Amino acid sequence: MKVAIVILNWNGRAMLQQYLPSVVRYSQAEAEVIVADNASTDDSLQWLAENFPHIRTIVLDKNYGFAGGYNMALKQVESDYYILLNSDVEVTHHWLTTLIEEMDAHEEIAACQPKLLAVHDKDAFEYAGASGGFLDKYGYPYCRGRIFDKVEKDNGQYDTNSEIFWATGACLMIRSKDYWAVGGLDERFFAHSEEIDLCWRLQLAGRKIYCFPTSYVYHVGGGTLPKSNPRKTFLNFRNNLTMLWKNLPEEELKSVMRTRWVLDYLAAFEMLLLKFNWGDFLAVIKARRAFKKWRKSFERTKRQGYTDKRTPYSVLWQYYAKKNDTFDKLQEI
Repeated sequence: MKVAIVILNWNGRAMLQQYLPSVVRYSQAEAEVIVADNASTDDSLQWLAENFPHIRTIVLDKNYGFAGGYNMALKQVESDYYILLNSDVEVTHHWLTTLIEEMDAHEEIAACQPKLLAVHDKDAFEYAGASGGFLDKYGYPYCRGRIFDKVEKDNGQYDTNSEIFWATGACLMIRSKDYWAVGGLDERFFAHSEEIDLCWRLQLAGRKIYCFPTSYVYHVGGGTLPKSNPRKTFLNFRNNLTMLWKNLPEEELKSVMRTRWVLDYLAAFEMLLLKFNWGDFLAVIKARRAFKKWRKSFERTKRQGYTDKRTPYSVLWQYYAKKNDTFDKLQEI
């Protein structure tokens, strides 16, 4: 089919049982639904075979993580558009229609996302993508509707179609030709920040990323790791630094990296001294060491007529010092 929805599963039988029925109900007329399994050890595949025998499954031989799992699975999928969909997403009636129509009409757009709302509070944005992702000059991601841990209520304030910096990996629609033209997700990341890196590379190739919020879905979030988790902290810091190393303009690389050295150690000591979180403190230290050890193995991304779309200010400074804690306040700067 023209559109393939690929759900990457790892020991997520409970999530599949809860949310797959809505995906099938509201999507099967417009897309093929596929479940790719990252070598689950629970009864996910047995449950699928018993309850959704018509759904195609792609069984991987080991857990390749989010990035590697999707790359392995998508090599076996033929369609014009891929939709990378988390297993903990509840979709809505006609959610696909807008996305397909907009992508068909605008060839310059490589990838897009719907509006992401929270399952646990359906009037609020969801942390992982809200109404589209952005990146500040030092590599800190934030969203229309979510800055750091401040998540806004959805009052329609961000319902305009908008070009964004990154689209959420929880529900990412992308042209298959663009996905492979830039090499897909970076498997070395394993998990976390890989969708931001992908979207940055797409932009460096002259392509655009959009949010179309008339389409909306609900996301549980934190389906694999809790929000405060040393492993998650390690991956976030290591991968974010690696993404900057790969994609920053040459003339900014040294200055941004020096600033991040200071900010990362400040964050680490805040975790230790104010939050008494020894695990996250060590995770930041280990992440910086891991980044330093492997950074030279990454090639710098080539730039093809690209205009830098990072926001020119520090969202950290705006949020904590200036108290600009919502996206609309940042727009007034």
